[in-house]
Amino acid sequence: MDRPPALDTRSRILRTALDLFGAQGYQRTSLRQIADRLGLTKAGILYHFPSKEHLLVALAEPLVSDLEAALERAAQLPWPAARWAALEGWLDTLLRHRRPLGTLYHDMTLLARGSTYARIMRLATRAYDLVAGPGATRLERIRAIQATGMLGDPIVFYADVPDDELRAALLDGAVRLLSEPAPRAGTDRTGERAAEPGGERAAERGGERQSGPERVRPSRRRRAGRPPGLSAEQVRTARAMHGAGLHTVDQIAASLGVSRATLYRHLRVADPAQPER
Repeated sequence: MDRPPALDTRSRILRTALDLFGAQGYQRTSLRQIADRLGLTKAGILYHFPSKEHLLVALAEPLVSDLEAALERAAQLPWPAARWAALEGWLDTLLRHRRPLGTLYHDMTLLARGSTYARIMRLATRAYDLVAGPGATRLERIRAIQATGMLGDPIVFYADVPDDELRAALLDGAVRLLSEPAPRAGTDRTGERAAEPGGERAAERGGERQSGPERVRPSRRRRAGRPPGLSAEQVRTARAMHGAGLHTVDQIAASLGVSRATLYRHLRVADPAQPER
């Protein structure tokens, strides 16, 4: 079945604009070049897109709409399942729109003149809130911004890496940032010992607040190979990821750097490959 001519022309213009923007940059691409590539007149381009900026906004729209949908789905889940659904939804959307993302990465400031940029900023704020969770401390909110923000740049800079490989590496980084045991606290500029990362809520979760230099958790050096177990925070992360139904057991184990058997012990689920004890 033939598509409506107007829709076909509009989509062809967008595809050609994306090709040229990606090859030579937005600023160096003219409407005349796009028209010539398509065998159209410049007026024919302007009929569908009043300006070159409108082309950029149209290229961004599918990405922005999909981000909105992903965060809406994540918001329906209880926390911390919402955290991982938001991070994965954000990442999968960026991967699905890798080509326009690369173009927008260099020309995002042009969107600031319209409503698209404001939408993106609102979406980013909502993602940070979902990742940080209710009642988050300032440090936990900073970590949430870091975890969400670090998903975009590698997609642009490692455009030749396959989606599944890049996805696994990025999720592993997010899990490590949000779930690894905290290192030894340092000293801030006032000379007072800095609070342990995640300190306020970590104390609540642990049942007893630690204070004073002698009670600060010492740093742990990462040993080669898989660790024998999971920290309390990693257990919560593993159970949330498993409960959300978005990962296989192998994926969760790989992201946390443990074996399937170790993960099954913490999930309290019998490993079908091993007899019950």
